[in-house]
Amino acid sequence: MGNVTTNKNFYEAVEGRRSIYAISNEAVVSEERVQEVINHAVKHTPSAFNSQSARVVVLFGDQHKKLWNLTSDTLKAIVPAEHFGATADKMNAFGAGYGTVLFFEDQAVVEGLQEKFALYADNFPIWSSHSTGMLQYVIWTSLEVEGFGATLQHYNPLIDDAVRAEWELPASWKLIAQMPFGNVVAPAGEKQFSPLDERVKFIK
Repeated sequence: MGNVTTNKNFYEAVEGRRSIYAISNEAVVSEERVQEVINHAVKHTPSAFNSQSARVVVLFGDQHKKLWNLTSDTLKAIVPAEHFGATADKMNAFGAGYGTVLFFEDQAVVEGLQEKFALYADNFPIWSSHSTGMLQYVIWTSLEVEGFGATLQHYNPLIDDAVRAEWELPASWKLIAQMPFGNVVAPAGEKQFSPLDERVKFIK
């Protein structure tokens, strides 16, 4: 991959990745660099049986804004009017960013593996979930290394059909998550950590 834009090591990148809600549409790096970073993540993130079931759509500019307008319209139809103000604020905040990464899993691939390896059929949807989780984390952390802030959102399945129709995506692509990202306007707050000795055991 091309030259990185920071001297962060892996551990610093892991620590630096946070949920950043205050974002703007200033270009931290070029669209071409974002494409390079995401292509690298999709290519090298592991998947069960090397199934490579992940599908990713990255929306920039007006297409990015269109997603959050679409989501807002969908939610407006089901959220009581007296509570919609807070929802609208969230949609506007996400739409104010530089772009959105849409994560999908191709169910045709998953179902193909279920047929080919029937003994593990029940596990393939679980392993698909594991794989997309890893990809989401790799992309999120990679965007942080490049200087972007991001969050992970889940407005699926409410927006699934509209997203597929708007961007003419295959019916087998199941929407898993949405990641709006942009220039960091305000950092994340302090994070609380539970004691590690209650969460981790080292057995010798």
